[in-house]
Amino acid sequence: MSAIQSPSQAGVVTPGRPAAAPPGTEIARSSSRYGDRIVRLLLRAAAWLSIVITVGIVVSLLVPAVAFFREVPVLDFLTGTRWAPQFAEASFGVLPLVTATAWTTLIALAVAVPFGLGAAIFLAEYAHARTRRILKPVLELLAGIPTVVFGFFALSFVAPVVLNGWLDLGVGTFSILAAGLVMGVMIIPTVASLSEDAMSAVPQALRQGSAALGANRMQTSLRVVFPAAISGIVAAIVLGISRAIGETMIVAIAAGARAQIVSDPTMEGATMTGFIARMALGDSRVGSLQYDTLFAVGLLLFVLTMIVNLISIQLVRRFRQEY
Repeated sequence: MSAIQSPSQAGVVTPGRPAAAPPGTEIARSSSRYGDRIVRLLLRAAAWLSIVITVGIVVSLLVPAVAFFREVPVLDFLTGTRWAPQFAEASFGVLPLVTATAWTTLIALAVAVPFGLGAAIFLAEYAHARTRRILKPVLELLAGIPTVVFGFFALSFVAPVVLNGWLDLGVGTFSILAAGLVMGVMIIPTVASLSEDAMSAVPQALRQGSAALGANRMQTSLRVVFPAAISGIVAAIVLGISRAIGETMIVAIAAGARAQIVSDPTMEGATMTGFIARMALGDSRVGSLQYDTLFAVGLLLFVLTMIVNLISIQLVRRFRQEY
């Protein structure tokens, strides 16, 4: 005779008594908790690692820069108009490097922003899905070209053929204009790709509502989609500015090495990153004042980039919209 089973053994749920968990459920929950803890620890370690690396970069720049500013007053460094750290009569006014950097950045933005946003609007609002799948990867391939190739392109084609041949501007072998134009071409994929992602994230209901009110596609793109995606577009432009400020090889090859106050984009000029690239390959003695100029200029470049990023964070927070 078979043993009589209790209701709980038979799988019957007694009123007022919780159902028994299936075998192995507690083990699965325990392993899931352990997995969540491991993932959280890894993510926390990644976050702290980025902070530690940033602090390490600041310290590596700050220590030699402090030694430099013990010899050179900060005000003379920031407001001086003559940059000649390796001359017998050394001068450490960084304004020539700052003006050249500002010119190349502005020229690059003048190229990258309109073309990048135009490409983003086309890909997000006008292009067929198949066309978008083809064009966007091709556009992003442009971002993978080494910047030294862009530098040689500016030196061997843009300056002699485009600026001197087609436009007849009479620029020299090296010019701020050639470096800035090619730098703008390099930044186009960054602005276009991130802006297109921001526009594609705008809900389709906004487009449908605009069309229902009688707006055409251009009006919808410029007056509905563009304002709705403005936070992402601002972030893309600021990232382009950061890339332009920190670009090295294009300006080192095409902009020139003559440190002077740049008042005309057709002039030759030395940027901050170009100076760092050339000075790092020089024969300055480690620990000397000339060697410490590398870290002083690098610290200024870091501060300028940080200011741009802080401004971008405030702009993104101000214009951010949630749907």
